[in-house]
Amino acid sequence: MSRVSFAFRSFFSILFGGELPADIAQAFGYSKAVPVKPAPPPKPQSGPAEGAVQILGILQRDARLVDFLMEDIAAYSDEQVGAAVRDVHAQGRVALERYLRLQPVIDGVEGTFTKTEGLAADSVKLIGNVPPGGKAPGGMLRHKGWKADKVDLPTAAPTSVLAPAELEIE
Repeated sequence: MSRVSFAFRSFFSILFGGELPADIAQAFGYSKAVPVKPAPPPKPQSGPAEGAVQILGILQRDARLVDFLMEDIAAYSDEQVGAAVRDVHAQGRVALERYLRLQPVIDGVEGTFTKTEGLAADSVKLIGNVPPGGKAPGGMLRHKGWKADKVDLPTAAPTSVLAPAELEIE
């Protein structure tokens, strides 16, 4: 009869309290009751790939950048392409500035000699007559480079859809 009592007490104690009563644990040779708690569900986190898709989605939404890049512009005149580029550029820049703070990797004047001392190896790309070993004390600055100083993307569920298809209902 005590086993039936132990079973009911154990069941309801674990169900409502999350642990086995100490007297029942001792009766069955357990030295200490171990709480039974379910593991919390993992928090959804977005990785770099989701952030890339999200920023492309923002640039598509605000500037139609993906539409422009995927369009075959060979048939359009330079004037038509130039007009489109001005709109995409202005709207894309506003969208980038809203969610990212970009800084030059090297804040110098292009065309001047710049030292590589103190710069991370992955932040500089050496071009031209690169010495063996791939290191140099400096060189002519051809492009300042860009780095994300701050990223403030809105929270969003991971998705591969940059922009939903649009259907007009008549």
